[in-house]
Amino acid sequence: MISKHLNKNNLHHAYLIEGNRDEIVPEILKFCEDLKIKIVGNPDVSHISIDNFKIEDARNLKSYTTEKSFSSSKKIFIISANNFLLEAQNSLLKIFEEPIENTHFFVIVPDSNSLLKTLVSRFYLIREKTPTEIRNAEKFINMSLKDRIDFVKELLAESEEENEEGNEIVTLDSSRSKALKFLNTLEFFLHRQSVSKKHFDISYIEHFFKVREFLRMPGSSAKTLMESVALIIPVLKN
Repeated sequence: MISKHLNKNNLHHAYLIEGNRDEIVPEILKFCEDLKIKIVGNPDVSHISIDNFKIEDARNLKSYTTEKSFSSSKKIFIISANNFLLEAQNSLLKIFEEPIENTHFFVIVPDSNSLLKTLVSRFYLIREKTPTEIRNAEKFINMSLKDRIDFVKELLAESEEENEEGNEIVTLDSSRSKALKFLNTLEFFLHRQSVSKKHFDISYIEHFFKVREFLRMPGSSAKTLMESVALIIPVLKN
């Protein structure tokens, strides 16, 4: 749970949280309620959930942060995005350069390593895998090769939803972002398992590193790359 990283009496101005937004956002909203912050119908609580965070989004965010609060309470910005374009990251550097009084940011990403180190340095970084993510990784490890391939196919199905006006379809979770999320969790689980057994096998870590790099390249096939992950991990014998 990320709540153990959040101090009600000394709240950091900006948190960068690596993990699954579907599980993390409700935790943040619950934390806001514990702070007596109204989360419904409150213009001081903003939630931005998109696939790619662009320069226009960064400019809009900067404009929102300069607006006067509607109440005497805190202003909360929850931003969940699969990818932050380089221009947007450079623009965000200026926003997070100096903390704004009573304004707090919760930025959720699948992989914090994809961000500029100078940007990450401005945040309180939280890397916390949810129970659901861990369970899925464990299931994957114990699957047959055929079931792993089927799992990858189902995992990479893209989620789409209409925007507020209902006239545009927006992909919230691209196959590439889903692959990165699962790869990070899988690496975390296997590393934890290796530590407990005091046996370190770095062969899959090296492969994961290469897959992660290729996943960030335009035109690469997330399905093919994740199938290679399914192949490199030894299938457990019953």
